[in-house]
Amino acid sequence: MKALNSKIVAILCLIVFSKSKVQGWTDDPTYGFEELPLNTSLYHIQKPYDLPVSDRYSFIDGVHELWVFSTDKPLSHNSPTHPRTEIMIQKLEILLVSKTCSHFEGYEYYSGVWQFEGCGYVPNGTTGVCIMQVFGADPPRATTFMLRVYNGSLFYYADSLLQSDIYDKWFRLNVIHDVGASNVKIYIDGVHKFEATGRGGTFHYFKCGVYGQDGMSPCMESRWKGIRVLKKL
Repeated sequence: MKALNSKIVAILCLIVFSKSKVQGWTDDPTYGFEELPLNTSLYHIQKPYDLPVSDRYSFIDGVHELWVFSTDKPLSHNSPTHPRTEIMIQKLEILLVSKTCSHFEGYEYYSGVWQFEGCGYVPNGTTGVCIMQVFGADPPRATTFMLRVYNGSLFYYADSLLQSDIYDKWFRLNVIHDVGASNVKIYIDGVHKFEATGRGGTFHYFKCGVYGQDGMSPCMESRWKGIRVLKKL
């Protein structure tokens, strides 16, 4: 009887699994991950060096709004990069009372399996822009992953189309970076869209916002809410 019951359970599980595939049900990319504490003290806003943060960033009712113009200055006086306004989720340096040494805390990572989750929104007209990245790679590259927008579609860098018709609607993004396996997985609205090989690097952290690329529009904007950082258990 026990053997028969076990077979029945196995058959039922197979039916449910098959039905989920047919109906397009999706897996939860956060399964097996632990959500880490996150607050704005771990955010550093990169913006044109000659402007205050409030000129290019706002945080109202849980929504981060970031914008930049193609004519804006870079993030620092000597930087050769395009204009940007980005949230860096990075470590903070905490000086000890003695001021003789320091320690670090935050989410700059060197190993393990890490995940970024957030709901993004890109208004119509924004193009030629990176809206999320995994920073850190072996030179001459600087990033392991970039999510870019070109003419209303999401791309892995400028190479692979991930999702079309994304203007003026919220989408959920999950990016999983396995440092040891040198692997990056991208999910959009719970659907596994793409997988890429890592690009090395000694340290990494997540960024989101707007960072102009070749062919950037005069004004670039993205909005983010529900940002989470998770780590594999």
